[in-house]
Amino acid sequence: MDFSTSPHTDALRQRLLTFMDDAIYPNEAVYTKQVSATANRWESPPIMETLKSQARAAGLWNLFLPDSELGAGLSNVEYAPLCEILGRSDIAPEACNCAAPDTGNMEVFVRYGTDEHRERWLSPLLEGRIRSAYAMTEPAVASSDATNIEARIERDGDHYVVNAHKWWASGAGDTRCRVFILMGKTDPTAAKHKQQSMVVVPADAPGVTLVRPLTVFGYDHAPHGHFEVTFENVRIPATDVLLGEGRGFEIAQGRLGPGRIHHCMRLIGLAERALEAMCARAKSRVAFGGPLAQQGVVMEAIANSRIEIDQARLLTLNAAHMMDTVGNKFARAEIAMIKVVAPNMALNVIDRAIQLHGGAGVCDDFGLAAAWVHARYLRLADGPDEVHRRAVARIELKKGTAPS
Repeated sequence: MDFSTSPHTDALRQRLLTFMDDAIYPNEAVYTKQVSATANRWESPPIMETLKSQARAAGLWNLFLPDSELGAGLSNVEYAPLCEILGRSDIAPEACNCAAPDTGNMEVFVRYGTDEHRERWLSPLLEGRIRSAYAMTEPAVASSDATNIEARIERDGDHYVVNAHKWWASGAGDTRCRVFILMGKTDPTAAKHKQQSMVVVPADAPGVTLVRPLTVFGYDHAPHGHFEVTFENVRIPATDVLLGEGRGFEIAQGRLGPGRIHHCMRLIGLAERALEAMCARAKSRVAFGGPLAQQGVVMEAIANSRIEIDQARLLTLNAAHMMDTVGNKFARAEIAMIKVVAPNMALNVIDRAIQLHGGAGVCDDFGLAAAWVHARYLRLADGPDEVHRRAVARIELKKGTAPS
């Protein structure tokens, strides 16, 4: 299996590494300071628009869109090393217009949207002028099983009426958020996986209410954030049902496959940065008569981290290769496996880095506490470990039994 990259990807990688060194890393503290200083934490800080302009000028824009004239035209395998680099910083994905949930929503509009959807929503998203949110999870049901979702989308003449109570709608609080993609039931009597539909809901539609921001281990992740949202008798044109009634799960598979693998790619980059911090700390600190780097337990932590990162990377590249060659449907097991492996790997590596930093590791001075929180909630985003393990086991059990 050949995971080598093309000259085009290599050139993008070098430009991206330079962009990270020259623009991203020096401005991480600036970004944080500007968010804290603004009167409204949900407004994007000025430095982000500067970074976005620099990324566009460097040709590092919409890198995530595979085989599309609207993006860089990269396969999943080609995008993987770039996405990994973006994952090293919390602000890099947005700077290059490669941040979730916009990436997944843009892919939905590319694959399943109407011409009107592409003109009204996709174009400004691709240009980075607006942001979006995805509304699926609900507080009243176990949304890890999407068939439980209770949101109702009912036909009323040339319109549909949406009534839903959603939460963990990431990006909904951003003042630039202009559109939701929402999943709910159009026909509760249909076959189990034909009851759900996905619809497009303007963020300023009457009846859409931002209830509250939800914190993640105390972090509000402003200006992006994660919100509880209600949709009360929200009327949308019938044309805003994507692909038609009952095709929500079909769209979800097309949307969540790339989204899940992007999370894993970024987590590998995050883990790499944590390992670098661990090594730097080990070489600079002295305890019990010598550098920490000479302590056997520290060397073991560093070695295990390198092994686990490389294992996760290879498994992720394998999933990307499967998605590129046989499609998301036939790469379900591989996607599920990396969604279990990558967050747990990142948590292990970051936790070791925190341990090596001691008290400094649990404050925000080195970014390790925030990194750990990010990796921890990604064990739940796009489905918890248990759901993915169940999917892998069911696929394995269908393979048959070897003769005794």
